[in-house]
Amino acid sequence: MADSDPDLAGAVTIEAPRRRLRRLKESDQLAQSARRRVALVEGSTPHLSSETRSLLRKRLRMAALLLGAGFGLFFLWLIIQGAATGDWIIAAPFYAVHVGVALLLGFLATRLCSKCDLSLTKLRVFEAMIFGAPAAYFFLLHYDRLQVTSSPDGSHPHVPQIVGLWMLLVFTYALFVPNNWRRAGVVIGLMATAPVALNLWTYLRNDAFAQLVDTDFHGVLTEQALIMTMSALGAIVGVHTIGALRREAFVAKQLGQYRLKKLLGSGGMGEVYLAEHQMMKRPCAVKVIRAEKAGDPQVLARFEREVRATAKLSHWNTIDIYDYGRTEDGTFYYVMEFLPGHNVGELVKNGGPLPANRILYLMRQICDALAEAHNHGLVHRDLKPANLYVAYRGGMHDVAKVLDFGLAKPLHDATSAGLTQEGSITGSPLYMSPEQASSEEVDARSDVYSLGAVMYYMATGKAPFAYENPMKVMIAHATEDPEPPRYINGDVPAELEEIILRAMEKRPADRFQSMAELRDALDQVPVDSEWTSRTAADWWSCNGCPERKALCAQAIEMAAV
Repeated sequence: MADSDPDLAGAVTIEAPRRRLRRLKESDQLAQSARRRVALVEGSTPHLSSETRSLLRKRLRMAALLLGAGFGLFFLWLIIQGAATGDWIIAAPFYAVHVGVALLLGFLATRLCSKCDLSLTKLRVFEAMIFGAPAAYFFLLHYDRLQVTSSPDGSHPHVPQIVGLWMLLVFTYALFVPNNWRRAGVVIGLMATAPVALNLWTYLRNDAFAQLVDTDFHGVLTEQALIMTMSALGAIVGVHTIGALRREAFVAKQLGQYRLKKLLGSGGMGEVYLAEHQMMKRPCAVKVIRAEKAGDPQVLARFEREVRATAKLSHWNTIDIYDYGRTEDGTFYYVMEFLPGHNVGELVKNGGPLPANRILYLMRQICDALAEAHNHGLVHRDLKPANLYVAYRGGMHDVAKVLDFGLAKPLHDATSAGLTQEGSITGSPLYMSPEQASSEEVDARSDVYSLGAVMYYMATGKAPFAYENPMKVMIAHATEDPEPPRYINGDVPAELEEIILRAMEKRPADRFQSMAELRDALDQVPVDSEWTSRTAADWWSCNGCPERKALCAQAIEMAAV
């Protein structure tokens, strides 16, 4: 241990028996509290927004009218054809089913009126009926034709070509129902499989049909299977393309003065796009709240709080907010500086533990940014590798930025108390403090603990408690001592290990009491060579991700135009 700093050395010396007993008792109390009160906060079940539900209702109504009109026209044709051939009486049962499907589609179209505000569940039931009824009719019709054409007394034995009807149903579904490609793939796959499966089933069960196929028409079944396969694949790709265009058009329509260039990533609250202000031609990042969460007041309140909290801060190492707005239909967005680079999690994942001098270089910047936030009475509460960015800004590399103040909460703010339920947990279990894990009130020392856990990850390449069960992770934060970093990575300086372990003390009173105090301790860690912006530039030129370098070049080019 370092003898130059007795306070740091004392933080990791063997505790007296009385203090050890007191810590064990407090740890047991925290563990019981965590088991009793902890509740993981998970994302809401995905659901369609009111605008998307309205679009689905309109599309289903159009599909019902189109299919209903088609059944009506074909019924007239069947009547005319039956009268000409004289066998309309024999086919009367099929005519009845045909009329029934047409009437059902017309009835469903009337129930999907413009004034009907139907739930997603009801719309899905309508969807199943609109496409299920024609599919059932086509299945019966196909089966009947297979039996007739393969009967011994058939005048013209042949394999009926009925795939055209199934293709009509497949492409009607793909064109009219707004969907993601996975769900559409299931529905379209069932439609495309039905005629192929029926052909195969008849081939195996009907000897006359099997003999017919084996003698002259074996290639017809293969041809029909290939046609349905290609139709299904084309329809699914079409659904994906139409959906992507619709999402892009929706977002672009809401953010008139910002032209979205590229999706950078997505998270629990929304998507982040590389964008450009049309007038100023300045590259920026636009965060848009997810459309399916637009109707959740709690999410919107958290989104607004993130903007307000971050906008109060002006430190160079806190991400800058340029603009914020709400569109007429309730879509929220805010515009922030674009940060080409990597977050800390990506750096460690791609290159392993960071050298001590780079950890110190980045953490000093982070401490300064969080010190300003704490002076404003804001506790971040969600410090994790993904929220600490290492960017290229102002001609310099390795500029650390603190992101995502969405969970930041004023220490004494009654207006935000309702944004998280009592007894619930917010934050990332791998890096949250013991008091945060047990739903207790937190202060700046909670961020000290979380930052210590992040430094542990940066120095070792693993989280302090890397259990798969989130509950077990949070209980470990309250009851277990982390394995010393030097046991995992012998290159970690003893002084840095002492700082990490002190920052991660279970009792807030035993930690560094402020970010300024933590930064002062980091300044005392000896290293063989200092990490500088020039060192960072050399590292980025050799190790930077090509895609991120391209984004950086694109942003510079956008700014220069």
